Amino acid sequence: MDTSALLIVDGANVVGSRPDGWWRDRAGAATRLRDALVPLAEAGVPPELPPPVKVVLVVEGAARGVPAVPGVEVVAAPGSGDDTMVELVAAAADRRRVVVTADRELRARVGALGAEVHGPRWLPRDR
Repeated sequence: MDTSALLIVDGANVVGSRPDGWWRDRAGAATRLRDALVPLAEAGVPPELPPPVKVVLVVEGAARGVPAVPGVEVVAAPGSGDDTMVELVAAAADRRRVVVTADRELRARVGALGAEVHGPRWLPRDR
């Protein structure tokens, strides 16, 4: 059994939380987010989420082709990214699950399964 925390990031929601032109290149924006998440696997998100952390980025739509890299697993949602994230939370009931999203409905769905939820600004990313 893996006892490390599972950090699941709502790629579309987190990317969309910043008005930096992401809509012109959704895959590029998801790739930049993925790369910014890499250090979290070893560092966690102090002080709330100590390492080690399994980091999972859920992508959908035009970002589905973004590949995984060491430290960040990328899950391409076959349909709804929200449904995929709920499935990931449900499948890992034996470990700490932390979801990053601002989507109110998704927050309620994963919260009902026992996941902790934080908004996009909780992530330590270069500004």
